[in-house]
Amino acid sequence: MSSNFTPASVLDALRSVVPTGSAPLHEPHFQGNEWAYVKECLDTGWVSSVGKFVDRFEHDIAEFTGARYAIAVVNGTAALHICLKLAGVESGDEVVMQSLTFVATANAVSYCDAVPHFVDVEENSLGIDPEALSEHLGNISEFRGDACYNRLTGRRIRALLPMHTFGHPSNLDALLEVAKRFHLEFIEDAAESLGSYYRDRHTGNFGRLAAFSFNGNKIITTGGGGAIVTNDEVLAKLAKHITTTAKLPHRWRFDHDMVGFNYRMPNINAALGCAQIEQLPEFLAAKRQLFAHYREAFSGIEGIRVFGEQEDCRSNYWLQTLLLDNEHASMHSSLLEASNNNGLMTRPAWTPLHRLRPYAECPRMELPVTSSLEKRIINIPSSPQLVAISR
Repeated sequence: MSSNFTPASVLDALRSVVPTGSAPLHEPHFQGNEWAYVKECLDTGWVSSVGKFVDRFEHDIAEFTGARYAIAVVNGTAALHICLKLAGVESGDEVVMQSLTFVATANAVSYCDAVPHFVDVEENSLGIDPEALSEHLGNISEFRGDACYNRLTGRRIRALLPMHTFGHPSNLDALLEVAKRFHLEFIEDAAESLGSYYRDRHTGNFGRLAAFSFNGNKIITTGGGGAIVTNDEVLAKLAKHITTTAKLPHRWRFDHDMVGFNYRMPNINAALGCAQIEQLPEFLAAKRQLFAHYREAFSGIEGIRVFGEQEDCRSNYWLQTLLLDNEHASMHSSLLEASNNNGLMTRPAWTPLHRLRPYAECPRMELPVTSSLEKRIINIPSSPQLVAISR
């Protein structure tokens, strides 16, 4: 172990970027038109799921991401649930995903009465490892007509669901090739990646559907909220219909033509989102600057690095991330304790989903990289206001 790698040296590096006071992991920044837009909702009474700010926010999200359509919903999990349903995920199907993700990714699959199938990630992107995935599917799958089945469970493997970890794009071209070869639907969990690009194309545009989140800790927030994005007009119309309780338009009748969901985003939340997305370029610039500050601060400490974007990618740096070398994994808990005891909120990665009680019996491959990263990832204070935001 290098002599300069200690909890004290890591704390000093953090304090060189956040010199005084306490710092949460990520908090929203409200310095734009939030008060004015929310007040307009209150003054006019348009606070529920119909109103001009919903339409405007959907337009703004589509325009920013380059997608043709965006449908605003109550949260990112609801968005992902509808993406899966519209992609044809049915009861008993398996959906391939990484175990190193927030539990909502698997929960959305469970809402479809489908089964998560966990695969390993690669260290350079923190997303699904396409080579390991290809080998795994080659070993356990068989084709029945054009459909891919898990020959060990007998279930159809319906979809591939990559997640862009902490805002860093997954290896999308290679994953798309695997999905095509095994006839899998491709759905992006882009909950954390608003403002992230893979080869100059915004995340969320690589499959038929994608889901974004605007929770209170995301790069922009609507309080609680999410969006479905797609470039397919038919899917977009169906997404809006099914998330609005599948109610057929009429001035007074209640006629519903299918089982729908009460998932539409309220206008008052969309008003907040409209003000936030106006500031998104400044948030992204601040987060990139914060990454540069952290990278410089940790450059003199051996055995630890600040995780950066990959070649041909542009990350939103939603959560700044420290990655310990393998030989320093034993310091993981000490670093978390030292930083949190000193008012700097840090946290480990999520508990891998295959180790959670609801998902412990799900099919999976061997997960050595996931298990290693769990012991070496530390997220550090990432709010954009930690650096000056110029307006």
